[in-house]
Amino acid sequence: MVDLARHKDQGPVQIGEISKRQDISVKYLEQLIRPLKKAKLVTSVRGPKGGHLLAEKPENISLGQVVRLFEAQTDLVECVSSPEKCPMSDDCQVRLAWRDATKVLYEKLDTTTISDLMNGDYA
Repeated sequence: MVDLARHKDQGPVQIGEISKRQDISVKYLEQLIRPLKKAKLVTSVRGPKGGHLLAEKPENISLGQVVRLFEAQTDLVECVSSPEKCPMSDDCQVRLAWRDATKVLYEKLDTTTISDLMNGDYA
C-alpha cells in the first residue's frame, strides 16, 4: 500500500515493479492484492500499461483498515474475543489487560494513515 502511494503519480503500478522494489515475491503480492481489491482499497487497470492504484487517497486509508482486512482475529489473544473458551475468564485480570492492549493498539493503527507511513510522519 505504501509503495502504491509513493508511486501514485506515475499511473498504475505493476506487481513486478513492487516485487523488485520491496523484495517480495510476485505470487505473494498477487495474494495480497485480491483482498485489497475486494475491500475497494485498490483498483486495477488492464492492458499493457496496466497495474494497480490506490482506490482512495493515502490520507484516507488507515493502517487499521489494512490490518483488519488481513487478520482473522483482531484481538491479541483469543480469550478476549472468546472468553467462553477459558473457564477463568470471568476473574482473569490478565485477560482484561490484553483487552485494553488490543484497544490501544487499534486506536493507534486507526489514526495512522498510509500517507503518514509514506511521508515518514509516523510518531
